[in-house]
Amino acid sequence: MAGTVVTFYSFKGGVGRSFALANTAVLLARWGYRVLTIDWDLEAPGLHQYFGPLLADPPESGIVELVDDFAAGVEKPAADYVTVLETNEPGAVHLLAAGRQVPSYGGRVQSIDWAALYDNGFADLLERHRAEWVDAYDFVLIDSRTGFADIASMCTAHLPDRLVVVFTANEQSVRGAVDVAGRADAARDRMPYDRPQLTVLPILSRFDSRVEYERAETWYRICTDLTAPLFHNWLVKHVSEAQLLRHLTLPYVSYWSFGEQLPVLAEREPSANQIGFALETVAAVVAHGFDRTDLLADNRDAYVAAAQAPERGFDLDILVSSPRSALEVATALVDELRSLGVRAERSLSGDLDFLGKSLDAARHLCLMVEDHVSRWQEAEAERFLRHALTAGDRRLFPVLTRTADPALLPGFLRNLQLIRLDAGVRPRDVARRLHAQLSGNGHPPRADVALFRDAEAALRQVQDSRLHYSLWYFVEQTAKSMATALREGDTDSLREITLDLELASRVREAGTTYEKVAMPDRVAPLISEMIGKFGRRIKF
Repeated sequence: MAGTVVTFYSFKGGVGRSFALANTAVLLARWGYRVLTIDWDLEAPGLHQYFGPLLADPPESGIVELVDDFAAGVEKPAADYVTVLETNEPGAVHLLAAGRQVPSYGGRVQSIDWAALYDNGFADLLERHRAEWVDAYDFVLIDSRTGFADIASMCTAHLPDRLVVVFTANEQSVRGAVDVAGRADAARDRMPYDRPQLTVLPILSRFDSRVEYERAETWYRICTDLTAPLFHNWLVKHVSEAQLLRHLTLPYVSYWSFGEQLPVLAEREPSANQIGFALETVAAVVAHGFDRTDLLADNRDAYVAAAQAPERGFDLDILVSSPRSALEVATALVDELRSLGVRAERSLSGDLDFLGKSLDAARHLCLMVEDHVSRWQEAEAERFLRHALTAGDRRLFPVLTRTADPALLPGFLRNLQLIRLDAGVRPRDVARRLHAQLSGNGHPPRADVALFRDAEAALRQVQDSRLHYSLWYFVEQTAKSMATALREGDTDSLREITLDLELASRVREAGTTYEKVAMPDRVAPLISEMIGKFGRRIKF
């Protein structure tokens, strides 16, 4: 599948455009994507500064060298101008820098005549390089020059599939960004290359709402009104522009305003008030192709979790988390799991430094409860389940010691299948039971198999239906509820949801006059995924 070219543009400088791009690139690499970043702000290049800690040596070549080679009649592979960054992430970040930063750099940039280059076929060279970029990378992120310059038009009209406009809370910044987005679309219509209409993502940057709350709300409304036209061709209808713009706001944090920094390297598990949290949201929207915004509005954490590259591997099969008082039995359980070939690790509930990495490194979580669930364990379980919503077959296994009272468990844990560890059940027995569940040998009861068949049939029936658009939204939400009930083992809810889904598909039989449409693209993957999940359980 070809990669996607995304240009980051701002009408004015100093709004945090390069900052947003560089951090987005690192996050995409963390989620398993291959990313090429291109510094096309030739007069004020900065990406090499942001990526300084990740560069073994300064870039030896870049855009300027590409232009010089073209002028000399030399054409090299696109990869010859690229510098590899050392990110230590599952994916990769590469940099096509502005050029080698030597004393002659400024003069070489000033001497470039872009109009003459285009007259001599430079646009065709860019098309060939673009084809190489999208073949080698999942995402190509271009840092554009500001204003109405030739380079800005090249980056906003010629090259991108999508456009990200970054602005601050003043009318010149917002109106300028919106105006350039409109100009770019008009320019694309005149080009000899096949480019669809641009989808444009507005990012409100360096926004401080902590002190002047009323003024901040006023400017939120102004920015929403001015950028509303940019949402029209990609935002899900029932999600408002105002709602989404709040998700697309990068807060002003004084600590990160000094120098060129990558907070996502330090804030690997950011809280909601940290800038890394907002950067994750922006990166997730880019990863989703500006799609599934209904999920973003409903559950931001699930949206970000779903942004990771498909077929992601896990370092651990299961993480066993326990309070300090149950450390000995947790250690014994981990040893027994390892003897069965399960990749298992132990952690202390509430150890944020460890859990921040291990909850995402482990496919499943075993939560060992003694006496009652602590607030740390409850937060830990909720976080795991939020991330598991759209990340495939990840499961939470509560293991209760002899002193744990099931009646004191939070509701969302009581609905899960509980495992008791008491006088007659040793860690070895629990390990064997978990191993059977993880390896697919934990057969569901016969009654559950019948329910799974009914649910699968309901999904297949709705898959072939033509329904009113509003009903497809209901189907989507129902399928998500079905996924939650299946994951939590809540057969009563699953039975009710299956009936709701059967009823929705029967609406197509009624003699209604409103327009009916086939299943929308955003719903189809969820329905197919659920059919697969029920199919696997039926085969057990």
